[in-house]
Amino acid sequence: MSAEQFRTEAHKVIDWIADYWATVGERPVLSTVEPGSVAEAVDGPIPDDPEPLEQVLSDVDRLLVPGLTHWQHPRFFAYFPANSSPAAVLGDLLSSGIGAQGMLWATSPSVSELEQVVLDQLARALGLSEAFCHRREDGSPGAGGGVIQDTASTATFTALLAALHRATGGRARTEGVESGRYTVYASSQAHSSLQKAAMMSGLGERAVRTIDVDAWTQQLDVAALAEALKADVAAGRVPVMVQACVGTTGTGAVDPVTEMGALAHRHGAWLHVDAAWAGVAALCPEHAWVNAGVAEHADSYVTNPHKWLLTTFDCSSFWVRDRSALVGALSILPEYLRNPASESGAVVDYRDWHPQLGRRFRAVKLWTVLRSYGLSGLRAHLRAGVAQAARVTGLVDADPRFTPAAPPCLGLVAFRLAADASGARLPDAEADRLTAALMTAVNTSGEAYLSHTQLSGRTVLRWAVGGWQTTAADVERTWQVLSDAADELLGHAAATPG
Repeated sequence: MSAEQFRTEAHKVIDWIADYWATVGERPVLSTVEPGSVAEAVDGPIPDDPEPLEQVLSDVDRLLVPGLTHWQHPRFFAYFPANSSPAAVLGDLLSSGIGAQGMLWATSPSVSELEQVVLDQLARALGLSEAFCHRREDGSPGAGGGVIQDTASTATFTALLAALHRATGGRARTEGVESGRYTVYASSQAHSSLQKAAMMSGLGERAVRTIDVDAWTQQLDVAALAEALKADVAAGRVPVMVQACVGTTGTGAVDPVTEMGALAHRHGAWLHVDAAWAGVAALCPEHAWVNAGVAEHADSYVTNPHKWLLTTFDCSSFWVRDRSALVGALSILPEYLRNPASESGAVVDYRDWHPQLGRRFRAVKLWTVLRSYGLSGLRAHLRAGVAQAARVTGLVDADPRFTPAAPPCLGLVAFRLAADASGARLPDAEADRLTAALMTAVNTSGEAYLSHTQLSGRTVLRWAVGGWQTTAADVERTWQVLSDAADELLGHAAATPG
């Protein structure tokens, strides 16, 4: 394909994407295809002869779109936002077109150096302090720095490897880990990626200590953490890492980072802060509180621009205070990667900052987003999500049928159906059944998509706001669908004997 042919074909793809964005709000949010139906539709031999792009795009519409759940839909309120803004898509296209491998500084200096600068800029904007920057504002080199991972799951795994390296004095990478000796701590609301990290690191799931949370705030109980650390130390175990959650998946709870950091460091443990969703809110001065304690106490920190910051997946920003443990855990230099720049020690080779070797030019995507929207545009987007969630909270509070399940946080509201139309409380088991049925009714309507969690054994709805095309009208429309479905479910329950 010549450059001119590519130009012509690329316009067709861009037109398809623009049309998709323009019409996505008219489509059912949640796919309703049967398992295996997409595979059956697209199955067949690879064609012998080239097919025109028009045929490919036609088959995307005919065979694939019906099997899509539309994450960019303005009424996608499940899980967390997965923003894919126009600027991010164009930045991603630049990355794909350049097609560079940034595993070493020498394989493309711009890939590595842009990433360092962009993450330094973002660290300062988030209030993480100079300690997490590659280069201080006075131009002197820093001890820490940031790297773009694919996901927060990989960042958590990487943080644990660095923590193990420090805790074992480097023995973990050469000798492995002694079964049952090392321990990791997080709240019961922590993301499952921590347990997976323990599994992959060789510590095993049993190394993870799940700490109770406050029944209302869902924040980690610091006293319970202190007891768990004390008990393990008394038993001869070594605390390796404490993970603080800033914006839990279930309810958006923010753990007390300062108190957890003090405890972790008292026992020589690494403090990792998982702020995958909520951390970017700190770009707004009024929400800087979400990162309180990070600058003073965290050893590593992650937040995902690919969730709420208008950046197409994948783009997870991960910082460490002291890169020596990270590089010490992961550095390996086979002969085929040796080069003068690496051996000089004057450059950052990002191959040492995560498990994989090869890496995309993700920084150009993030750079495009930060420059295209500016801090003012990013803050406007974040504030719109917070305001829309506040409206959801108001609707929940004003309706006697519903009750909040935890304090609302930024763009996330957790609530449940707990009473009939008169406000009379439903039995817990019945409330659970009706709450789950309500979510199913909303999701199968095609109008909107909500997800759920369980708190203290009770079923809870999660309404996560933050889509880049979501408006106040989408919130009102979704609430009307939910309210009407609740009317129907409660009416049916009242009419059913027993």
